[in-house]
Amino acid sequence: MPFDPAGLLFSREHEWVARDESDQSAVTVGITDYAQGELGDVVYVDLPADGAAVKQFETFGEVESVKSVSDLFSPISGTVAEVNSTLEDKPELVNEDPYGEGWMLRVTIEDERELHSLLSHDEYQEFLTELSGGD
Repeated sequence: MPFDPAGLLFSREHEWVARDESDQSAVTVGITDYAQGELGDVVYVDLPADGAAVKQFETFGEVESVKSVSDLFSPISGTVAEVNSTLEDKPELVNEDPYGEGWMLRVTIEDERELHSLLSHDEYQEFLTELSGGD
């Protein structure tokens, strides 16, 4: 089920959103390849329970790596429909397959207009270029 990054939307906090092909009111959320690279080896992921409310750009959990603990920020508001429970036993999937097996949440969208505040793949790449100080 890997998602093609070119078709995703991104937040400036390095989370990605994939629209559900069969249910346009649902999205899958994960962290970007850039984020997992910055974190280093992920050893634990703390995610909300099914049914929890998440708010756009507010924390929804934490990811712990050998380097640090970092907050996870929701790129969209809504209700958690599903959590990737595989990450409880295999948090390293966030590093190994951030756009596939390392997904974190499936969320039922509260307000579809929030998607317009996210970055396209090209805009996210430009943002990463700016973060690294240029070309």
